[in-house]
Amino acid sequence: MAQGLLKSEHLPMKSLLNLTRFRLGLAALLLVTGSIWAQTPAAAPATPPPPTAEERIAALEAYVTNADPAKGPLVGSSGPGHNAWMMTSSALVLFMTLPGLALFYGGLVRKKNVLSVLAQCLGMTGMVTIMWWAFGYSLVFGKSFGSPFLGGSEYFFLKGVTSAPNTDYAYWVSQNVFSMYQMMFAIITPALIVGAIAERMKFTAIMLFVALWMLLVYFPLAHMVWGSSGYMNGVWNADASIAAIDFAGGTVVHMSSGWSALILCLILGPRLGFGKEKMAPHSMVLCMVGTGMLWVGWYGFNAGSAVASDGVAANAFMTTTLAAAVATFVWGAIEKIFRGHASILGMCSGAVAGLVVITPAAGFVDSTGAVIIGVLAAVVPYVFVTKIKAIFGYDDALDTFGVHAVGGTLGAIITGVLATKEVNANLVAAPAVKNGLAKLVTDGGLWLAQGKAVALTLLLSVVSTFIIAMLVKALIGLRPTPEAESQGLDITDHGEEGYIN
Repeated sequence: MAQGLLKSEHLPMKSLLNLTRFRLGLAALLLVTGSIWAQTPAAAPATPPPPTAEERIAALEAYVTNADPAKGPLVGSSGPGHNAWMMTSSALVLFMTLPGLALFYGGLVRKKNVLSVLAQCLGMTGMVTIMWWAFGYSLVFGKSFGSPFLGGSEYFFLKGVTSAPNTDYAYWVSQNVFSMYQMMFAIITPALIVGAIAERMKFTAIMLFVALWMLLVYFPLAHMVWGSSGYMNGVWNADASIAAIDFAGGTVVHMSSGWSALILCLILGPRLGFGKEKMAPHSMVLCMVGTGMLWVGWYGFNAGSAVASDGVAANAFMTTTLAAAVATFVWGAIEKIFRGHASILGMCSGAVAGLVVITPAAGFVDSTGAVIIGVLAAVVPYVFVTKIKAIFGYDDALDTFGVHAVGGTLGAIITGVLATKEVNANLVAAPAVKNGLAKLVTDGGLWLAQGKAVALTLLLSVVSTFIIAMLVKALIGLRPTPEAESQGLDITDHGEEGYIN
């Protein structure tokens, strides 16, 4: 019956008219309703519910343990404690260069060249900072190039480097803080080269050399070792071709600068009067003060390399202290036994050597490993500084090669022997399982991967340094005139004197 009400057959004219009016009214109503419906804005999406108490607790636990916050309420946030430690560490590493290294090297040269060393450290600080801002950070820690040898262009001029963490490297540290921390490493590394060529290289030449060296050596090497897609980053790159480890810079900092320093000093030749004139340090007081500053700053260098205020950082703090102290004592003891006295210069050299050798291992070895490293750091560099240099006669003025190249190489190898997963679980975490690092750690074959990393670092540093030095020599020359060198670089390069008699 209902179906028949809407049909027009057999209805009287009046009923048909009424039905027509009904149909027209219904159509109009539907048309108006549809128009109104079309103009009504869509409902706003529902507000997500606030995080539960369990989610909040999980986020805080991730912060305390320096773990991945996943999708919790604190994702994308920096942690105040971790950030504070990394800002402190950044200041400590800069303190190593200015004034630590400047005073350490400055005290070891003759007084007519003290300002030249300070100027080189200061000049590099400014120049490397500009390079780091413009493209250095991006070339090391970017990944847009998709290359295991160089990063990318996405962070040129620090674009997008904000206070939010870059989770490729840290869950709880602001990327701008992380970038400044890593910049301090980039500053001190070329400054170490100054020690081997002190008193005989023009200021303009060393600055040009360093600018090119950063491009050809430091930026590519730092990406290979520390970049998330790096060729030798065994801890964080699951596809690393060489599953090696370097906690704070045995290869990146000390090997690269030390081996480059040797090649550069050989190309330059010895200082005028080397082997004939007395070239003793002009101020062991400054040397000792600088050593103390380096030691203090090194806590930021090593413990800060955990990129968090966590258990790994605490272990690195302990191992750094033990290795440096043991090497200081052992070097002094060796001198007392074989030379009849323990010199301030020897103990300062021992302290720096201990700090150098523990650097790649600080976050991977335990306290016993640190003590072993301290003993080796005194014995091996001592032989190179006092015996090998004399045999071959090269003028490594302030023993950069003997301490940093030899110490960095020794540290990289011994790290492969002494590293333990009980200290750092990252050695057997997900990326390390895929690239084979975990197996190397467990089976005891890590030293071989470390040897490959050492060989590649040495090759890159030596070949690049030779090419750069020859280029700079052809363009502007490397050495001052004999007259200028005899007068001293303080006056000839900077028009100033460190001491007024």
